[in-house]
Amino acid sequence: MEDNSSCSSTGQASFLQRTLECLSSSRLKLQTEEAAPVAVTALQRYLCEQAEGQQTDSYSYDVTVTDGVCRAKCFVHPSLNHLVHTNILRTGVDIYITQGSFVYNERRLGHGYICIEKLRCAAGRSAVLPRIKDVSSLPMLVKHGMERSVLLQSDVPLQVSRKHYLSLWNNDDPEGDIWISGGPPSDAVLDVSKITLLHSLESCFRNTWKPLPLLVKIIHKSRLRYYGKFGLKIDYPYQAYFEVADQSGTMSLVLWNELCPEFYQRLNVGTVLYLQSYTLKQSYSNRSHPQMDHHRMKTFNSIEICLNPRNPTSVITVVSPKSVLPQWGLPEVSYQFITRSELEKLSNNSACDVIGLVTFVGRVERVKSKGNKGPEKYWTYRWIHAVDGTSDQPFILEVFSSSQPEIFSRICPMTYLVCTQMRVCKVENSLPYLTSSCETETFITGYHKGQPYVSDPKVKSFIQWTKTLKDNVVLQKTAVGGHYCYPRPPQKCTQSMSDPSAQAPLVAAADLKRELETLQYREHKRLAIQGQITAVRYMKSPKTTEPQQTQEKESTGVLQVPDVSSDVHERAVPDTHNHPSTAEQTSEASLTSPSVEEISASRSKRRRIQTRRAGLETTEQEEKDSDSESEEAHSVEDSHVLSWESSSWPEQLHEVKEHLCQGALYQDSISRRFTFDEKDVLLQWGNLQPTRWAPEQTTDTIPPVVCQGYYRVTILGINMQIAIDAAFFPVVSTDEPRAVGLPQDPHGNTMLSCLSSGFLCPLSDPVNHSETALPEPEDILETACELEDMHVVCILDLCHLGGDKVEVLMNKVYRVTDNEVQPN
Repeated sequence: MEDNSSCSSTGQASFLQRTLECLSSSRLKLQTEEAAPVAVTALQRYLCEQAEGQQTDSYSYDVTVTDGVCRAKCFVHPSLNHLVHTNILRTGVDIYITQGSFVYNERRLGHGYICIEKLRCAAGRSAVLPRIKDVSSLPMLVKHGMERSVLLQSDVPLQVSRKHYLSLWNNDDPEGDIWISGGPPSDAVLDVSKITLLHSLESCFRNTWKPLPLLVKIIHKSRLRYYGKFGLKIDYPYQAYFEVADQSGTMSLVLWNELCPEFYQRLNVGTVLYLQSYTLKQSYSNRSHPQMDHHRMKTFNSIEICLNPRNPTSVITVVSPKSVLPQWGLPEVSYQFITRSELEKLSNNSACDVIGLVTFVGRVERVKSKGNKGPEKYWTYRWIHAVDGTSDQPFILEVFSSSQPEIFSRICPMTYLVCTQMRVCKVENSLPYLTSSCETETFITGYHKGQPYVSDPKVKSFIQWTKTLKDNVVLQKTAVGGHYCYPRPPQKCTQSMSDPSAQAPLVAAADLKRELETLQYREHKRLAIQGQITAVRYMKSPKTTEPQQTQEKESTGVLQVPDVSSDVHERAVPDTHNHPSTAEQTSEASLTSPSVEEISASRSKRRRIQTRRAGLETTEQEEKDSDSESEEAHSVEDSHVLSWESSSWPEQLHEVKEHLCQGALYQDSISRRFTFDEKDVLLQWGNLQPTRWAPEQTTDTIPPVVCQGYYRVTILGINMQIAIDAAFFPVVSTDEPRAVGLPQDPHGNTMLSCLSSGFLCPLSDPVNHSETALPEPEDILETACELEDMHVVCILDLCHLGGDKVEVLMNKVYRVTDNEVQPN
């Protein structure tokens, strides 16, 4: 890291350098309206420092920006954190810093940083980054007198009480330079004449003997666990469990604290360890364990081995595979692979390992950890389909991040996927699926070499089957991204949905609004709301617009920057324009508007939900002047709109206090065919926004996908105070990922039966060239009158897609009659 004089040595004017110079000792705050754009190259998260009475967020963020001449790492003021939560402030975009200050650390000499207090985000692609050949080669800006600060030169947080960064979107993945990977194993000659066996450790623990060295093999590895919390005086609060074995049996081993960054990525299943200066302690009973019956070894559960960074300092020797001797008697790693045809025979919650050819990969989503007493924590996961040739049905896999970010982010169709220690989930009237456990590991093509499972008979059989396949045939059955949730709600709801632990807890309309306001980037929630359906409108497949030119407005509150190239712009039927038509924008103060909305910093830091006051709402489309071709929104005559509304809706509309207009369907909601040519852009589209910008991070946009149309459904809460729009996107074809495992009982294609089943009957079958004609939207809407004044429970899937895009999809509708919903 260099001082600020190095920036001027390039001969170019640096906005960042000028800004730092203005923040002199006599003036520590700067406000300007003439800011130059700077590009965000890194966005890093860590547990914040707790301030009494001022705790509004659990985490703080450092942002690294560049003006093309210098780089500067800055602290993001907590009032701007919501811009990160909604993926508005993100890597790869330009921002304008309009107010900042320089903050000195009063308890440490020579440490301080720029704090960004107000900024403007630019829509569209970065204008700064294309001019830079190598971002990492740019000098880092440091205030004069602080050039020798080790902290400012390291990959550590600006808040000095924290020693490391967390992954941006979860707490389970290793993040930063402190994590050592791929260190060479030791070729040192080991003295194995004085080792002890695992079965002797229990007596050592009872008699407080000093245990002798251990020689063990890792047979299972868990994901990382971060247990940091406010007030905890541990620099690296990490923990990882391993199951190790020798000739006498198996036992749990725990890697603690700063040993995790040093060793976690070096300790893998099959690795042999020589351990000294370890400790023993009573086993922690309230944790998950891998299922190990197939190993046929004795398991010692009463105590566990602890490897500590101090008191005493454990000595860990990773033994080179070529140094492992047969006479040591270490067991072979054993697996329990199953084929898809065997899955139905397994009992619920049993463990298994699977290998398959990936045909579908869903987008990465996040779910908040339940019952977490410390700082809020999110899990990241994605849905995957994989086939192995033994069944017409794929494995349906719910794969959570397993502290293997380089693999998790590269899973794509046509790769060979191995998942270990998956748990079976039985689903009534549908296909079973597999979900991750804490001990699950995933491997894809490029990572299989050297893994112990490569010699497993079922793995070899799978590889032989793949040699009979043709890529062009398999590619026709692949898909990536889009909305996907499994399993669907049951045919009849027999549980009490008021239970918060229910799959779709029943919430009040006001609570639903609050959930929408607090939803974070790619966070998924499934909720239920009761009321009545008062209107349904059919929306035809939309066009997309060209990417917007850079636009910006200042915000210290909620900033909304829609990605217009990926939004779905609603338009009514038929299309009478050649432009991207947005018929609904005239009546909805548009979620898909390309402008950036300015909101004061003094307002709530939560993202606003677009609403319509009842008295101002109208379902009629305003006619535009034929000469106003420059306007983005074009309406069509109301007589061409396919819609239905209940007879009481116009009157009820005047009583409604708020209408949550979230009924758009976005391009991000629709899965699309996978191609090798678009692999990189599709991977980027389905993954979460990266912590660091990289040159290979493509700016290409994905071509719009063809949509068969969808229905915008208006739900009026049971107390008739709040209404919400939701998009209903029925399954229409057997080749859609959502069709797998979908109960397909025949129905009459009424509006109610479609909303209840989630599909149009019968589904078209492109694989078998089925000529079945789908029902027309007009015919379906003609039956909507049966919804008049019907008390229903609607299951909604919510997902924040970034910026101002919030996906609200209708999953299922229950009639509150005929025991479809069990009252409390």
